Amino acid sequence: MKIAQIAPPWYPIPPAGYGGIELVVSLLTEGLLKRGHDVTLFASGDSSTEAELVSVFEFAPTREIGQVYPDLLHVLNAYERASEFDIIHDHSGMIGPALGSFCSTPVLHTLHGPATERAKYLYSRLKDKIYFNAISEYQRKCFGNLNFVATIYNAIDIHAYPFSPRKDNYLLFLGRMSPEKGAHLAVEVANRLKKKLVLVTKMAEEREKRYYKTQVEPLLSENIEILGEVDLKTKAELYMNAECTLFPIQWPEPFGLVMVESMATGTPVVALRNGSTPKVIVHKKTGFIVDSMEEMVKAVAKVEEIDPKMCRKHVEERFSAERMVGDYEKTYQRILGFTMMQDTDTYYFQHLC
Repeated sequence: MKIAQIAPPWYPIPPAGYGGIELVVSLLTEGLLKRGHDVTLFASGDSSTEAELVSVFEFAPTREIGQVYPDLLHVLNAYERASEFDIIHDHSGMIGPALGSFCSTPVLHTLHGPATERAKYLYSRLKDKIYFNAISEYQRKCFGNLNFVATIYNAIDIHAYPFSPRKDNYLLFLGRMSPEKGAHLAVEVANRLKKKLVLVTKMAEEREKRYYKTQVEPLLSENIEILGEVDLKTKAELYMNAECTLFPIQWPEPFGLVMVESMATGTPVVALRNGSTPKVIVHKKTGFIVDSMEEMVKAVAKVEEIDPKMCRKHVEERFSAERMVGDYEKTYQRILGFTMMQDTDTYYFQHLC
């Protein structure tokens, strides 16, 4: 198959630090190449891939994230070449699939974000024109009646996350410095337990800095260590050595790659029940799902009950890159089968008339 992968323009593929979608797109692109497909990746020029790389921007326009112009220019560049591909897989925001709805080439859009009212309304306008994939059953349920052809969970390169049954005496939080990620709750849990907490976080936007100043900084104590963005090797080592990873998510998380990365190293996750967390973690087997900060504190005290080998096995069975690539390959084939049948039906209808 000739496949176009449209990544978001904001970070290179794969990302040097923050960027969950970008990691998934990278794994999928390289995996499809290994399976013999002809893949073109539309991403920023500082990306690294074995596929044909097509770029509008020499460097990812990270400082302009969320602005319309760079996003529009990026996806327009891809859809102008639509006729060159058997199928287009769009991982970008709302502008990409909107343009794709006018395209004769089949378009699969993976929903990487939450089901906000605006997102649901826009995608409902496109539901008969493009195909959709959800990254969790929870997310799929939230979006309602779209033209879903699959639910394919995200994945990681398991080999990049070394396993260890031995753990050091610290807790780990990894995520953007935003209210949705709940860093302030992670700090409160660590303070109550008088445990060391390592905060690995991205804090670039004014909103993130404001949240840190007003809700996180006042809670800081000598047992809290704050790190900025780290590379993949450092991140994997932090996961591997942590006693557990805290995931006090404050919004309906559609997937949550942090949970999978942590469990891959054998480190259990203690997460608040929100969004997809009950579907990613096996309660009392690979971590704990809790409903309050008080329950989170109690759960952290019981993480030694979790077998690190079970955490690793769970990820190997459900969240490997090989599984994800295979699922997408089958989905592309299914979509192309639908398209061929529709073309055949149109042909017969025209001749019968």
